[in-house]
Amino acid sequence: MPGLIGRKIGMTSVFSAEGKNIPCTVIEAGPCHVTQIKTVATDGYEAVQLAFDEKKEKNTSAPLKGHFAKANVAPARKLVEFDGFEKELALGEAVSVDIFEENEFVDVVGISKGKGFQGVVGRHGFGGVGQSTHGQHNRLRAPGSVGASSYPSRVFKGMRMAGRTGGDRVKIENLKVIKVIPENNLLIVKGSVPGCNGSYLIIEK
Repeated sequence: MPGLIGRKIGMTSVFSAEGKNIPCTVIEAGPCHVTQIKTVATDGYEAVQLAFDEKKEKNTSAPLKGHFAKANVAPARKLVEFDGFEKELALGEAVSVDIFEENEFVDVVGISKGKGFQGVVGRHGFGGVGQSTHGQHNRLRAPGSVGASSYPSRVFKGMRMAGRTGGDRVKIENLKVIKVIPENNLLIVKGSVPGCNGSYLIIEK
């Protein structure tokens, strides 16, 4: 799917024509530059590699310096492949936020916020025991039994237990584009998107 790389700016709200307060997310989308064009003949599939967020040349490895020099663009921090663009793109060409239109729907991919080590209530939504009666004093948020004793004498794979939570790749589908602001490279979508403010996002048409 065609799309852009962006950065999450933060959340706000706008009022619709009917006066409804709509929660939305502001995304800095592009401009992205074409750094590689992949074809079936050379790579086995068709794709366009886009680069976003310039970085210093001294912080770029030598192979990547050559890669960016071929496209005649500055080194960038984030590279993502897309396909299905309507017009044919050339190396070094800039792709901006105006590929999106108001009231269309997009999918947004990001890395969710890391929560660290969480118990089963925070990680999986377990309800806990409920009442602390009959001398019970420290088992309110415990997972309970994780398996039988004599048979199968083991814990099944996939058992929901405590552990590290968040930091996963998450895709939110069918977010409505509320507004496109090309002069500031801003895209405003309805609802929330994964990740913290300043994190990278992939916006797909």
